[in-house]
Amino acid sequence: MSHEINLEKYEIRTDLIDEVIENKKIDNINSNVENIDNIKIQNIHLDKKSSKLINKKEGNYTTIIFDDITDYDNKEKVKNIFINELKKIIDNLNIKDKKALIIGLGNEKSTPDSLGPLSVNNIIVTNHLYMLDELDDGFIPVSAFIPNVTGVTGIETSDLIKNVVNSVKPSFLIVIDSLASSSIDRVNKTIQITDTGIHPGSGVGNSRKEISYETIGIPIIAIGVPTVVDATIIVSDTINYMEKHYVFNKKFQNDPMSKLTISSSVNYLKNEINVSLEDKKELLGLLGNFNKEEIKTLIFEVLNPIGYNLMVTPKEIDFVIEKLSDIIGNGINRALHKKIENI
Repeated sequence: MSHEINLEKYEIRTDLIDEVIENKKIDNINSNVENIDNIKIQNIHLDKKSSKLINKKEGNYTTIIFDDITDYDNKEKVKNIFINELKKIIDNLNIKDKKALIIGLGNEKSTPDSLGPLSVNNIIVTNHLYMLDELDDGFIPVSAFIPNVTGVTGIETSDLIKNVVNSVKPSFLIVIDSLASSSIDRVNKTIQITDTGIHPGSGVGNSRKEISYETIGIPIIAIGVPTVVDATIIVSDTINYMEKHYVFNKKFQNDPMSKLTISSSVNYLKNEINVSLEDKKELLGLLGNFNKEEIKTLIFEVLNPIGYNLMVTPKEIDFVIEKLSDIIGNGINRALHKKIENI
C-alpha cells in the first residue's frame, strides 16, 4: 500500500532561520554555535547560494535559544547575551553617525502580537533632546514609532514607516515583531536578530509588505520572538512526543498490557530516545508508516478545510511577553547608549 502525500500543499510556517535550514535539510550553511549558561547562540551567514536554497534573504542571522526567563537571574543572562549579539550586528553595519529609529510592529491589544509595541514602550527616546542640544555624551539620537496593524489603520505598515523615515531621517532602523515557529519547544524561548529586514504580521499568519534595505533605503535590524504556533504543529509534535513516551516507558514494563504510568513524572525528552519504525507501527498502526513531514501534511489537510488550523499561544503569554519586552526594549537601550549600564 502506498502512502505518498503531496508535500507541496503544506509549507511549514516558521520565521526562524535555523528551523528553515533543518526542515529543508540543507547542509554546508555557514554557521557557528556557542553555549553560555545553558543558552544556545547560533550565528548564521547566508551567502547568495545558500540564500537561494532556502528562499531567505542574504545576510546575517543570530538566534538565541533559552529555556526560561521567568526568574530574574535567567532573564538577566538572556538580556546580557542579547545585548552583546545586538551590538555585534550594529557594529557590522559600519554606520558612522548613528541615529536610530525603533519600530514596534504588531497589535498591543492582542497579547501574542504585542511584543513590538510593549518593547518600544521600554525604549529611552532621546532624539528630541538631541535637537535641543541637551543630549549627554554616550547617548545617540533615538526615536520610536508604533505603527499599529493595517487592519486597524487601513494603511500599509511599510508605507507608514517610509513616511516616518523621510521625516526623522535615521541612519538605521530596529524593527521588533512577533514571529511564528514550527516547533512547540521554541515558542517564547527564542530571540532572532537579523540584518535582512522583516515581513510584518508573519507571526500571526498575515504577512504584509517587506520592510528591508531594498524597500526603505537604510540598514534594518529585525528582532523577533516566536509567540505562536499552528495547531497542525501542536498535533504533530504531540504524536512525536507520544512515540518517545511510549518507547521510553516500554523499557520499564513487564506487562505489555499495562498503562504507561510507571515513569510518568520523568521528563523523557531529556533522554536520548530512538523510535524505530516498528515502535511507531506498534503504537500508531497505519499512521506509524508516515514520516514527520507526511504526518504534518495529513493533519494540515484534515484541519485546514474546516477552519481548525488555529494559531495557538501558551496560557502564560501575558507574563512571558512582559519579560521578553523588558529584555528587548531595555536591551536595545543598553546596546545603543554607552552610558546606560544597569537597566
